[in-house]
Amino acid sequence: MTVLCDTQIRELVTIEPFEDNERRSGKVSYGVSSYGYDVRVGSVFKVFTNVSPVGGQAVVDPKRFSDESFITVDTRETGRDHVIIPPNSFALAETVEVFDIPRDILAICVGKSTYARCGIIVNVTPLEPQWRGKVTIEISNTTPLPAKIYADEGIAQMIFLKADRVCSISYADKGGKYQDQVGLTLPKVD
Repeated sequence: MTVLCDTQIRELVTIEPFEDNERRSGKVSYGVSSYGYDVRVGSVFKVFTNVSPVGGQAVVDPKRFSDESFITVDTRETGRDHVIIPPNSFALAETVEVFDIPRDILAICVGKSTYARCGIIVNVTPLEPQWRGKVTIEISNTTPLPAKIYADEGIAQMIFLKADRVCSISYADKGGKYQDQVGLTLPKVD
């Protein structure tokens, strides 16, 4: 396996919109870098809250996940450039970019150091060969303080690994449940 460099990412991976990684004063960086692509977080966030409509605490169950555990915040509607994630909580969001991963490439996501140094952790499962769509990302605030996340700015980096051989069954072949997702997608079990 090899890691793709900037020119290979441009040639082999479909990313829309594709941005160069240039200095943007006062912004968390995004766009293609030497050996990765820094993605932007979009403007819609689902912020986790421990409020149960029937009183008491809700239980997080991946097999019966309820969006009642979240409040939706759209920074375009609030007129703010950020969202606040409560202490020791998390939010789900989506990338601005749409990806189309080739059959012989796997993408791994890592958080940006700007946020990591503030106790903000980003998690995304690998983007498998032939996966397509906007990426739903989980942003955890591990600190005891509220944290600002800036919409339409860098949040994480995708690193692309090119396989020595093409896989026999891709994500598209198996009809993956998150294929072609266009918006922030909550967990689902088939």
